[in-house]
Amino acid sequence: MSKLKELMSINGVVAAGEFNADGSLVAFEGNITEEEAAMAAQMSHANKIMAQMQVDGFTAMSGEDGWTPVQGFAVSGPKLSICVGGNIGVFIENSSASFNEVFKALQS
Repeated sequence: MSKLKELMSINGVVAAGEFNADGSLVAFEGNITEEEAAMAAQMSHANKIMAQMQVDGFTAMSGEDGWTPVQGFAVSGPKLSICVGGNIGVFIENSSASFNEVFKALQS
């Protein structure tokens, strides 16, 4: 089973996608268009770069390690969220998904 299909089997996941290091779309699954998946890939790539910048700053400011490298992040709205780990992201319905389960699957 592909990683995207595996992620789609998690309760609350409505779409999954993979992107390259430059933010271009590799593949996607779920009820979204290719255009939406490509936009999500670019957004995920940009936010991943911003997250790394932030944890570099947290590390420098706090003197604490454990922030970097970025393992993943989430952007949440009232009903839907996108969770990203590495170069893979999933759209989830907040009311039926476990963020812990999603991030565990993204990290494996």
